[in-house]
Amino acid sequence: MKKVKFIYNPNSGEKKLAGKLDSIIRIYQKNGYTVIPYRLDYDIPVSASFKDLDESYDHVVFCGGDGTIDLMVNELKRRNINLPVGIIPSGTDNDFANALGLEHDPEEAVKKIISSRPKKIDLGKVNNKYFVNVASAGMFTDVSQKINNDIKNSFGRITYYIKGIEEARSMREFHIDVQSEETCYSGNMYLMLVFNGKTAGNINLAYKAEVDDGYLDVIIFKGMPIPKLLPVLIGVLKGEHLDFETDNEILYFKTKKVRIDCDDDLGTDIDGEKGPAFPLEIECVEDALDILGVEF
Repeated sequence: MKKVKFIYNPNSGEKKLAGKLDSIIRIYQKNGYTVIPYRLDYDIPVSASFKDLDESYDHVVFCGGDGTIDLMVNELKRRNINLPVGIIPSGTDNDFANALGLEHDPEEAVKKIISSRPKKIDLGKVNNKYFVNVASAGMFTDVSQKINNDIKNSFGRITYYIKGIEEARSMREFHIDVQSEETCYSGNMYLMLVFNGKTAGNINLAYKAEVDDGYLDVIIFKGMPIPKLLPVLIGVLKGEHLDFETDNEILYFKTKKVRIDCDDDLGTDIDGEKGPAFPLEIECVEDALDILGVEF
């Protein structure tokens, strides 16, 4: 029988996976697979879940939210393991899974993983760390980091909104320097995001992005007077902000590689987790991951 490594985070999101494990294993066994499960735990290094993973496996499945998927992909790359990857989304927002158009019901997701062929997608890389969905800095980007995991898992997305409102009360600008083949920018900003995926907190910010086009999508919300923020926010809500005729408020471009520096005391966020310090060397790694269960 073909082997499948099934690595899952029991604490992700609303813990929807708890009652589905038996069904998942049953579906795999009916299709001729042996499932080797591994339960992630806060007290055990992520590397332990990869201890026996090698090319003898048919594929590996990661079950969790964006942060879990990010950790798993980085460990996969660190070990130079080139197995196809299936993802069962079970986090709070599941932005990367949404960008891929993945099935959210665990049983249906497994059926699609089994019946599909792997397709190559891109990954982002920032200072030698891979990211699956987005690298960001500025207002709101570290909201996920500031929320206790137990509270996040218990109350879900509402915790992000509450923390976001708290952040908005102390809005400030940050000075950045951006260098790429496509453009250069030196000035103030509220928020910068570099997308491989499309959404952040389920807000469709990078609606022109594709996970297999060989480019990252850079969006910078520049420093601006407060009155000018309202039409920008309306544009975001309408999904039209990248089509503004002027880049006085928003700088948007696609790139394969970009360098971003910031002299302010500003942290970064990678897929909902703490990211590296500035300066950031960010690049698109084309065809970096073989993904299962997608239809594009």
